[in-house]
Amino acid sequence: MKYIIGIGGVTNGGKTTLTNKLIKTLPNCCVVHQDDFFKKPDQIEVGEDGFRQWDVITAMDMEAMTHTVKAWIENPVKFACSHGVPLSSASDVADPDKKQSHILILEGFLLYNYPPLLDVFDKSYYITIPYEECKRRRSTRQYTIPDPPGLFDGHVWPMYLKHRREMESSGLNIQCLDGLKSKEQIYNQAYEDIQNNLLNRL
Repeated sequence: MKYIIGIGGVTNGGKTTLTNKLIKTLPNCCVVHQDDFFKKPDQIEVGEDGFRQWDVITAMDMEAMTHTVKAWIENPVKFACSHGVPLSSASDVADPDKKQSHILILEGFLLYNYPPLLDVFDKSYYITIPYEECKRRRSTRQYTIPDPPGLFDGHVWPMYLKHRREMESSGLNIQCLDGLKSKEQIYNQAYEDIQNNLLNRL
């Protein structure tokens, strides 16, 4: 059985933290990070707001990400082996559709804003935190390319609000998680929910 989980949400909301906890406890679990598909800095356009447009879907090679997801769908066992993910002994490369759970987590801040991927999700989560907390967390993060002054208020937060509105109008069934809860609470909520969903699918 193949099961694809989306973990989306606001920047610095806790997406990667939740993903990293889940991949340690879910069986045969692979992960694809949307951030791994960012284009090179010289390919990122400067917008009317004066900032490089990192927080838009065109800043990433979404065709490559979709290709990666399709590779997992075609053969999750082969995908896991090629990415160094340990599998349970019952997994079979020749017969990946055997009654064995294979899970893929897609993690990213614009997961639900790319129509070609909307149909792949079996479960979709979205982590939210309020403006003040998001700005505080963002200011403490060290990025490879540091945020220029004014980026959060001038680009990051306005783009988040715009993309969240788009996501909410997509019709996708998305479950929101409160990013102000403790890491353990968020993990427990998601893990129990996923386990129940997997049991219902068997």
